[in-house]
Formats: sequence, structure tokens, C-alpha cells
Amino acid sequence: MPPSSASLALLSRLPEWYRSTARDLPWRRPAFHDEFGAWGVLVSEFMLQQTPVTRVIPHLDAWLARWPTPKDMSAASTAEVVQQWANLGYPRRALWLHRAAVEITDRHGGVVPRDVDALLALSGIGDYTARAVAVFAYGDRHPVVDTNTRRVLARAVEGRAQPGPPSRRDLDLMGSLLPDDVAAAAEFNAAAMELGATVCTARSPRCELCPLADGCAWLAAGRPDTGDERRRQAAYEGSDRQARGAVLRLLRGSAPDAVPLVAVIPDWPDLRQRDRAIDSLIADGLAEADGEGLSLPR
Repeated sequence: MPPSSASLALLSRLPEWYRSTARDLPWRRPAFHDEFGAWGVLVSEFMLQQTPVTRVIPHLDAWLARWPTPKDMSAASTAEVVQQWANLGYPRRALWLHRAAVEITDRHGGVVPRDVDALLALSGIGDYTARAVAVFAYGDRHPVVDTNTRRVLARAVEGRAQPGPPSRRDLDLMGSLLPDDVAAAAEFNAAAMELGATVCTARSPRCELCPLADGCAWLAAGRPDTGDERRRQAAYEGSDRQARGAVLRLLRGSAPDAVPLVAVIPDWPDLRQRDRAIDSLIADGLAEADGEGLSLPR
């Protein structure tokens, strides 16, 4: 269903709000684009997946200082990449980014592709990241839809407390709202994400600060609880993820040397969980077992 004229008028306020309130983030600065281009945008998008901005910024600076181009990173070892990823979490992203750098170097002459389908063919890149690179690095006109954008649309346009599971419908709705002008469309994409990240947040929306407040369908309905179909992430404390993180910290601290298997977090409260963590890290390519030792992949 196409958006109503009321929805279009409501959302047209976003760009002006964005211009006056947007956070000063490295990947939004002209100097960043001049120095790192689409590669810098791609790296930032990989790091920002499920990781807060405040944690990403120092890692991004260090990463691009070490590997300012895809070709530079493609020459790095897997161990170097996993080590540099440090505590960003979800370390498989580091492996995917490394593979993407190799693919960009081999298939595209070291230049991050502009075409969305070509971007989607790279390791670790989905609908959001491909369109984010095409829009924010190359200035093309596409809908860019992340969790924050989906929440803004669900509330302001559809009157729901939380968005449903991601679907093609999200891209279609956002695409129907974009201004025709390419630069204005890019700004609108960024503004919707910024609003969801800073004001229209999942748990504590600050409706009193929202530029859409007087026309928001969800606010007008009294902020009803319309259910939440988002998949719940298991608690980190006591999880296999925590055990994996502990093993990786140990391996990064000992690199390039291997750690004897008997010395890999031997005091972990659940040794079967510890063993599962080791096995899964090996299966994911994040660790390597050699005889009686465990190390980062070489």
C-alpha cells in the first residue's frame, strides 16, 4: 500500500531536523570520504552491525590506519584480522570483511563496487549494507533500511510499537517515501536512521523531542503495545557467546603463539560449554588447533 499524503507530509520534516541535530560521526565527514572513499563506508557498516557507535569509532580509526584500502587488507593474514577486530563482538564479521576485501581486490581491481547486485555478491553483505554503500559512498538513490528506520516507519506511518520481522515490504515502503532528488534521498535515509537511533528508540522513545510527534500514528493512538515480533537475543552472561569471547581474548593475548589446550580457560564454570566454544571457533575459522595447542588462524 502506498503511503498516504499525510505520511509524506509528516516525514518531510525529517531532513530539516537531521541537518540541525545529527551527530558528528567520522563517516559523515567529507574528509573521511576523501581519504577512504567507499572502502571506509564499507568498513564502518560492517563494524556498526549490532555494535554501538561509541565502540566502533576507535576501532574504525585504527583499522583504516592499518588497512586504508581493500588491497592492503587482502594481503593481511586471518590472524592479523581477528586480532585487530579486538572486542568488537561477533568476530565472524572480521572474517567476512577480510573475504570481501580479497573479493574486491580480485574481482573489482581493488575498488569497492557501486552496483547493488555486485555488492550483494561480496561476503558478509546483505540488503542493508549493499544499499548503504551505494547511497552513502556513491550517492545513488536506493532505500536504506536498518532496524532504526524500520521502527520509525512502524510507529510514525503504521501506528505500531515495534516493526515486524524484516521483509521486502520495508524496502518498498521506504522506497515510496524517498524524494526524487538523489542528494535529498540520501539525506532522508540518513535522517530516518538517526531519528530511530537517538529519539525513536526501542525501549525509551523520547517523543517530546521528536519532529514527527504531532503526526505520529503510534503517538496519536496513545502509544499502544501492539506486540513485538522481534527475535530475542539470548543473554550474554553465561552464554556460549561469552565463552567464545573468553577463548578469543586468550588467543589474541598470546598471539602468535599457541595456547596449550589444557590451559584454555581451564577454570570456566561449564567445561562442556568451554569445549563447545573451542569447537565452534575452529569450525568458524576463528581459531586453529595444532596438536595440543590452540591459536588464532594462521
